Amino acid sequence: MSQHDDDPVSNPSVNKHFSEVVEISMQRRRMLQGGLGAAVLSFFGLPALTRIEQAIAQGIPPAPSFLPISAAFADEVRLPPGYSAQVLYRWGDPTGIEGNMPEFDSDAGVSWNSAADQSVQAGMDHDGMHYFPHDSDHDDDHGHRRGKRRGKRNSGLLCINHENIEPEFLLQPVLTDADKVAKMKNAHGVSVIEVRQDDGEWEVVRPSKYARRITGDTPMRISGPAAGHAMMKTSADPQGRRVLGTLNNCADGSTPWGTYLTCEENFNGYFASTDPAAITPHMRRYGVAASPFGYNWHQVDTRFDVAVEPNESNRFGWVVEIDPKRPDRKPIKHTALGRMKHENAAVVLADDRRVVVYMGDDERNEYIYKFVSHGRLGRRGDDGEGLLETGTLYVAIFEPGRETGDGRGTGRWVPLVFGKNGLTPENGFASQAEVLIKTRQAADRVGATMMDRPEWIAVHPTSKEVYITLTNNNRRGTTPASANSPDGTTAGGSARPAVDEANPRANNVYGHILRWRESRGDPAALTFEWDVYLLAGDPADPGTVGAAAVTNTVGFPNFGDATYRIFSAPDGLGFDKRGWLWIQTDYGASQSGVQANMGNCHMMVADIPTGHIGRFLTGPNGCEITGWTMTPDQRSLFINIQHPGEATASTWPDRVAPPRSATIVITRNDGGVIGT
Repeated sequence: MSQHDDDPVSNPSVNKHFSEVVEISMQRRRMLQGGLGAAVLSFFGLPALTRIEQAIAQGIPPAPSFLPISAAFADEVRLPPGYSAQVLYRWGDPTGIEGNMPEFDSDAGVSWNSAADQSVQAGMDHDGMHYFPHDSDHDDDHGHRRGKRRGKRNSGLLCINHENIEPEFLLQPVLTDADKVAKMKNAHGVSVIEVRQDDGEWEVVRPSKYARRITGDTPMRISGPAAGHAMMKTSADPQGRRVLGTLNNCADGSTPWGTYLTCEENFNGYFASTDPAAITPHMRRYGVAASPFGYNWHQVDTRFDVAVEPNESNRFGWVVEIDPKRPDRKPIKHTALGRMKHENAAVVLADDRRVVVYMGDDERNEYIYKFVSHGRLGRRGDDGEGLLETGTLYVAIFEPGRETGDGRGTGRWVPLVFGKNGLTPENGFASQAEVLIKTRQAADRVGATMMDRPEWIAVHPTSKEVYITLTNNNRRGTTPASANSPDGTTAGGSARPAVDEANPRANNVYGHILRWRESRGDPAALTFEWDVYLLAGDPADPGTVGAAAVTNTVGFPNFGDATYRIFSAPDGLGFDKRGWLWIQTDYGASQSGVQANMGNCHMMVADIPTGHIGRFLTGPNGCEITGWTMTPDQRSLFINIQHPGEATASTWPDRVAPPRSATIVITRNDGGVIGT
């Protein structure tokens, strides 16, 4: 999530909210009652070896066995005993492009590197990322390494998003306006770096033939139904099939054929105009305003002035595919996946091997989507080219269950297809291209369920249950109530929806995690069952029900000491291949009124069978914890520390100003598997 979030919690009150609860599904509870209870007690139960051995013997993944850590306000990265963190790739570090590797240069808390330097250095505000191992580092189906014996090096490529910028650290005063804009654009985008591990230590390979920086000016191809449409054409691209750059790259995804998906989120903030009349209702639906971020790019680069280039903003808000192993290949913006403020893109195969991509639109009162490809992935899994260019985009409707307030229900996926469900010319949609360019308005028209800021989506590796973080919504349940208008004229984030079953809290400052199970377990199904997996919060909050009341009121067990598991604003989310759910937080300075006991942003791990949750990491002052990926052997965990020092003092990681966003890599001191 961007620090320039369009949805800050501007009212950090402590009015009544539910405290954190964890639900265990009845199916898994019966499994535990059938004899696995000793194997998956809690983080504080039996010795880890006994618990793991019992779990493996019964074919069940082991429960986490690290010692959870407490909350903390400390300008450092904290981990459980026996773990270490290494800073790997900081803003301003050279990417590793041969013959062009300028070092970071700073003085008086500001970078003095040029715009040209920044184009080949790590960008700012590291966010989503993925590790692509070199072929010899993959595990086979039995967990054994192919091609190399254990003890040799890990190596691969890391793709890292750079979501936003900190102008106060990036821009020295002597720069011209043109140089400032050029440097800001170059601090956005994506890094592709090569990394390797020797004797436990990780390093960036410099130089590397794979090293690459993708910025706000990198040429890209537009694919899918909207390519070439009139609303995609500009004076620089009269064909509407080529675009420069990607911006506000939030979270990510990866494909079975080895490509990286980077997702454009709050793109609206880079567009502006000196003429307020140039802002159309279509632009306002996506949050384009006179000068939302205040970067003033439009004064230097006219493609960001909507009065001069009214279609340029339509060329942002897409999922972008990058082939990390082919630096010569242009990134592709896939319009078939819809235009929105994308958080991440969670990719899974349907039963018939069609590609399914789950996506959330990260703004208050927006929607949850999935794309189902028309084509199918071959059995080898390496022939995915073109699969994201044609398919059907759906939006979710969440319906209540049999009992009011039970936190569960059913749902259905509504296709966003031209000519169906009111997506017709008389309602403002002249083609499938327009349905996709105006995805939000199409979802308004079909009556999709407005959600509390849909962020990261994760799919369980075996059950294919889908989990989503709903970070917060301080406009839920306020008076008077309002909804996104079916005619698509509501300004982004401005509605005041009533509480509903899937979004059960008014003024939801803590957030929650929702999950659903597609019919027959098939990701391509058109109906599903859902429930609220977790309501985040703090049982010590005087405005919430106490911990003791949770079991009696909600009916679910309350595990462990709340000190080790309270959190707010769940954001980053992902499953490892064992089925452990990693949860990252981003409550930021705007939620200072509700984080008194939560410390700095942190990372939790949840064990789905038992419902136990424990804090694994806490970050430095002012940061967001975001982006995570593991090596196939699960012995190295990469995490991103975004914007340390936001609205507070920090000198992380160099202990001198300026603070620098960075990728860190976490290992166990004994070289073991993370979390066990």
